[in-house]
Amino acid sequence: MLATLAEQLRLYKPPATDDDDDGVVSEVGILESATPVVVDASQKFRPKKAAVLICLFEDDKGELRVILTKRSSTLSTHSGEVSLPGGKADKDDADDADTATREAKEEIGLDPSQVNVVALLEPFLSKHLLRVIPVIGILTDTNAFNPTPNIAEVDDVFDAPLEMFLKDENRRSEEREWLGDSYLIHFFDYETGGKKYLIWGLTAGILIRAASVVYQRPPAFLEQTPKFKPLKGAMGGIEGKSPPSVTDNSAKHATGQLPLICMYTP
Repeated sequence: MLATLAEQLRLYKPPATDDDDDGVVSEVGILESATPVVVDASQKFRPKKAAVLICLFEDDKGELRVILTKRSSTLSTHSGEVSLPGGKADKDDADDADTATREAKEEIGLDPSQVNVVALLEPFLSKHLLRVIPVIGILTDTNAFNPTPNIAEVDDVFDAPLEMFLKDENRRSEEREWLGDSYLIHFFDYETGGKKYLIWGLTAGILIRAASVVYQRPPAFLEQTPKFKPLKGAMGGIEGKSPPSVTDNSAKHATGQLPLICMYTP
């Protein structure tokens, strides 16, 4: 199954973005944030780059599972929250896959040589204005991986079934609004090994998208991602038209007309 999946994912091409040669996101919608956003109107918006690793493996029942972490409660941002292994790009990183696998090694001891990178998804924009590239990798030899969390960054390492992010079970959502348009933040409750986890926000959004690509079907619930509008006026005056948005489980999923950049923020 993993070999077939790898072949399938290698054929996946994310929707083209309007990035220039420097990887600059020229069209982006800014949603609510904890701090004011100041953008120089004379410059293109240049978010910092980051990447996360969606590391998939097959359990004894043949079910695809994804490796997740619970961030350290001592971190200054997103402390105690569930996330995918990953982080900001380093100047020495060769590409997004290099960033994601390097960070995974630093955070949970997963050697990059054990991960077969097969696909990159379209970028997501976090509320802290990080341009996050989800990198899908396959772990074929689970016996060779012994999680060793970096206690400065990670409190716990666990895994969850990828397909759960397409099911309308143990899930709830909250409606938010931006400039008159509503969108949904998704929350998934998950329990394993006697521990309870809440997977939500950006991480949930990335996993919904990854599961849709892997299983080639939309979620069984209304996804309603944010609509995008160019930054104008006091927010910085960035010109340009908005990318398309997906607000339901219609044929837009099947045709690939998905947001070029997905913004999730609590």
